[in-house]
Amino acid sequence: MNNVLSIGQFLLTSAMAILVLAVVCDAVVLTGRGARAQAVPAPAGPGGAHGGKAVGGAVGGRASHSAHWARASRPDLPRGLALYATGFTAIALALITAYLALRASATGYSPFANQHEFAVSFTFGILLMYLIAEFRYRVRWLSIVVLPVVIALLIYADSQDKAITPLVPALRNSLMLTLHVFFAVLAYGAACVSFAAAVLYLLHPRLKRFRSLPSLEVLDDVGYKAATATFPLLTMMTVLGAVWANTAWGRYWGWDPKETAALVTWLVYGAYLHARVTRGWQGSRSAWLLILGFAAVLFAYFGNHFFGGLHSYG
Repeated sequence: MNNVLSIGQFLLTSAMAILVLAVVCDAVVLTGRGARAQAVPAPAGPGGAHGGKAVGGAVGGRASHSAHWARASRPDLPRGLALYATGFTAIALALITAYLALRASATGYSPFANQHEFAVSFTFGILLMYLIAEFRYRVRWLSIVVLPVVIALLIYADSQDKAITPLVPALRNSLMLTLHVFFAVLAYGAACVSFAAAVLYLLHPRLKRFRSLPSLEVLDDVGYKAATATFPLLTMMTVLGAVWANTAWGRYWGWDPKETAALVTWLVYGAYLHARVTRGWQGSRSAWLLILGFAAVLFAYFGNHFFGGLHSYG
């Protein structure tokens, strides 16, 4: 068991170091004088549409929409230092995946049982969703927000108790443990991507001197698309949690503090999508809602330290 912990510590430390290198490479690529503009207006559509109108001076219309999807379907592969940045990020994800697999092999259950394991799993979800977003949209600027969040979570995970201990009785349902937390990990990862897009949207006026900065329209659309992934994943997490709660505690819902925090998080993203689709909320207002949503995610996650209740294990 000590060997497992030693190897695990090496994997996590290596992942943190490699992510620092990725951030440095991305910063050089994005702020360099030769960085070229990489964003084009996003297409119009329900909820994420701008109806052919420009945001922040971008040119709308059918031609620009076609150009966007042509670029998205045949994106340029990263080159030079950008390729290193993407490669470092992918390697960090592989190391974290290896760490989680190592713990699962050593314990015999999914590595989601305590604050340390879930923090590492949280970083897995964020990096996975970020790499998907980078491949799909080529918005490398997201890394400037996303990767520091991942590094901070890994530092937090390293500060938690890493000892491998038997599962508490409430967690002794391997299938439900895996499904419930896996959907949470993916939801939180997508939420972090939408948060990054929202932060960049609000900081756009201060960063617009960088030629590689995506347009406001692209950032707005990426934040929306990530939120449309977050909400159904949160829904699955909540439904599975209720089913598991009935198995473990004999009731589907008991207004336990962490259950309530998860419900509030779900409602924030539901309100965002409702305002976006029915009220036409875009721009700064929707960006602030996405930031509020990710704050609710963090509050629900770190609530184990001060909520108490039935979810206070770990």
